[in-house]
Amino acid sequence: MKVAWIIVLALGLAGSVGAQDQPVSADELIKTADAWAKENLDASVLTSLQQVDRDRVKAVLDDLLRRFQSDSVYDLSAIKETATALLPILDSFEETDPYARWLRARLDYLTTADDLRREFNPPAPEPGQPTPSSPLPAAQRRVWVEEMKGRPLPERAEALVSKLKPIFIEAKLPAELVWLAEVESSFDPRAKSPVGAAGLFQLMKPTAKDLGLSTWLPDERLDPEKNGRAAAKHLRHLHDRFDDWELALAAYNAGEGRVSRLLKKSDIKTFDAIAGRLPAETQMYVPKFEAVLQKRTGIQLKDLKAPADQPDK
Repeated sequence: MKVAWIIVLALGLAGSVGAQDQPVSADELIKTADAWAKENLDASVLTSLQQVDRDRVKAVLDDLLRRFQSDSVYDLSAIKETATALLPILDSFEETDPYARWLRARLDYLTTADDLRREFNPPAPEPGQPTPSSPLPAAQRRVWVEEMKGRPLPERAEALVSKLKPIFIEAKLPAELVWLAEVESSFDPRAKSPVGAAGLFQLMKPTAKDLGLSTWLPDERLDPEKNGRAAAKHLRHLHDRFDDWELALAAYNAGEGRVSRLLKKSDIKTFDAIAGRLPAETQMYVPKFEAVLQKRTGIQLKDLKAPADQPDK
């Protein structure tokens, strides 16, 4: 059980940097793990964690960081069974239940990565050549559309969408962007990433504070409408900066600075042009939202219009 707990911790910390977060080294991630444990786990669990060999922890973190923060979508498929097996452990403890909710909303990344690997069967690299890491964005979009077929509405979605749409309209955003909450948390306001993102739209603490939310007693990110209002404000800022929804969403997930730096190095200023150099999670995040949007609204991402852009009826 002690080893299982530390693997759970490692999976959470390395499995997703979370919205607005930046990549960190493995050594920095070890320090983050310590801080997260002290803040979020009760004394009995902390005691177990402290007895685990730190070298073993670092090895797990190194492996997971490589998979989730590398540019290899195919690499994600290797942890599907481990993550699925660990979910019941997270479900079993009150203090880790929010992380189970977060992980459950992300298991389809691993399933889809496995589907992509089986479909494209990437060949082993030839000596001196780079390892094939990810299918093209167009292929990922197609597989995500298949993944979404037949998927039922998440619990709470119908009630929350009706509350969130006016908030997004007020922010001069397309109301359909509320469906980003399905990608981020499966519409579960109690979902929390082990690196600190929380709520429907998985806002990190620094971002939430910059957007005017309290993150401590109470944590206003857990309020669906306040979380939605802050997320809408942040999305509006990102779209104003990049003037493109795919790039704005990539920046929401991987960080504004990272996307800006990649665009500066690219002759073509599109998501598809830089996707292969983004983290594997972000490579899948954008086409996943496109598929969710299409499934729930019948609208393509490129056709989204803000209220001010829509013709008068």
